[in-house]
Amino acid sequence: MKFKKTGAEKSTITREVNDLTEKTGNVFKAVSILASRSKQINEKMKEELLSKLEEFSLDQEQLDEVFENQEQIAVSRFYESLPKPWAIAMQELMKDEIYVRQIDETEENDAE
Repeated sequence: MKFKKTGAEKSTITREVNDLTEKTGNVFKAVSILASRSKQINEKMKEELLSKLEEFSLDQEQLDEVFENQEQIAVSRFYESLPKPWAIAMQELMKDEIYVRQIDETEENDAE
């Protein structure tokens, strides 16, 4: 996923509550959707970071020597500079890029 090109870098602006209610019909529902999507984005970012840092993993013999790996530092700094997951989720919500699946109460009762 291209987190850098989401356009969420400049999303630390004040949002109108009415904009959120227009998108979902309810402020609490919007916050719940944003929290869920933020969690998904955060997990994806973490997986990507860990897979890239896995290349730099050291065995026990190498751990005894302390050294700096410039490539590892560059990867870590890149991920630190990415927009925060909540900012990406907010951007996606405002651009109607989030699909929300509704679960009816009758479906929940049937499952039990």
